[in-house]
Amino acid sequence: MAAPAVQQKAAAPKKNTAQFLWEAKTKGGETKKGEMEAMDVEAVNARLKSLGLNPTKVRKKGALDGEISLPGMGGVTGKDILIFTRQFATMIDAGLPLVQCLDILASQMDNPAFKKVVFAIKGKVEQGSTFADALKDHPKVFDELYIQLCAAGEVGGILDTILNRLAAYREKSEKLKRKVKGAMTYPVIVILVAIGVTALLLLKVTPVFAKMFADFGQKLPAPTQMVVDISEIAQAYYLHAIITITVVVVSFNYSYRQPKGRKFWDRAFLSAPLFGTVLRKVAVARFTRTLGTMISSGVPILDALDVTAKTAGNRTVEEAIYYVRGKISEGKNIAGPLLETKVFPSMVVQMIGVGEATGAMDTMLNKIADFYDDEVDTAVSALTAMIEPLLMVFLGGVVGGFLIAMYLPIFSIAGAIK
Repeated sequence: MAAPAVQQKAAAPKKNTAQFLWEAKTKGGETKKGEMEAMDVEAVNARLKSLGLNPTKVRKKGALDGEISLPGMGGVTGKDILIFTRQFATMIDAGLPLVQCLDILASQMDNPAFKKVVFAIKGKVEQGSTFADALKDHPKVFDELYIQLCAAGEVGGILDTILNRLAAYREKSEKLKRKVKGAMTYPVIVILVAIGVTALLLLKVTPVFAKMFADFGQKLPAPTQMVVDISEIAQAYYLHAIITITVVVVSFNYSYRQPKGRKFWDRAFLSAPLFGTVLRKVAVARFTRTLGTMISSGVPILDALDVTAKTAGNRTVEEAIYYVRGKISEGKNIAGPLLETKVFPSMVVQMIGVGEATGAMDTMLNKIADFYDDEVDTAVSALTAMIEPLLMVFLGGVVGGFLIAMYLPIFSIAGAIK
């Protein structure tokens, strides 16, 4: 009975609808809040009751209830999309009409920016557009992978299955990102602390000791003199150092945004010691996970490779995938061109070749992705375990060396007095 009602609503123009803010309690006593578009308060109450909720407060949204967006806030995060996808899949699987699912999800969202996006998608679907076409109006929120898979799901009548696959894909992708960020964050923090401590010692503490040593009128030991000289250079040129660092950072950002610069740096990152191994494993995991998800969802191999290349995140990997795509369009298999790129490990290429030969390439790709997810976890743990003592030794050496250098003259003077 619900589907015809939705179709009639989609065909007929909206009449005197408004936005209502509501509060309701679940059967377990939990309070829910949200926003809903309806004809009147009675319609809101009826819809909430049909969802198993007990309305406690419903009022029309006024001008003072407008959403406030602060600079740098209100963006749609990966977690927002993940929760939306998982809930959407559950509702579609339960047999709820598409428009009703979008309305419910948008009404209960806490993120104002995402709420507007979902309401806009709902409006376009009501006008007769497909869900995938409605997603295309929001490329900053839904990437091409998401749109292509939803289009395949709508055509095949398996949108709920596709959404579940998308949710699983995003869960594993977010987990992978957290691993890499975790590996990068700790060393960066320790390095910044080391730089800050060194700057404080050279610019603030050392001059006090230098003035005191000058009053003694004795020749300073070599380590102490070296620290004092470095401190004087730092005081004279610290502004130049700040300007130089700023120029380097800005130049790198500008270079990375240029096609040639992006290509150079992405290749350099993959070849870098320590971190390069982790980044290469991340690239393999992302490539196999994306391609496996798309092929298992019924997307043609050439289209799947096109989307996989665009979402690779590394220009070197992207060019390698496009090279493979070109060779496949000429009639070749996937394993040979993959090996020619020299980007993907030979083991990965061989496993993909076996999957292609047996007709189970999507299963093989997902197995490879799971394996490399674990490899990234292991590599990140090993990298952190190796870098942590090195950084601590470095920081301890800086502070300890400074203390020894500063107290050597004091010890010399105390010895002379004896």
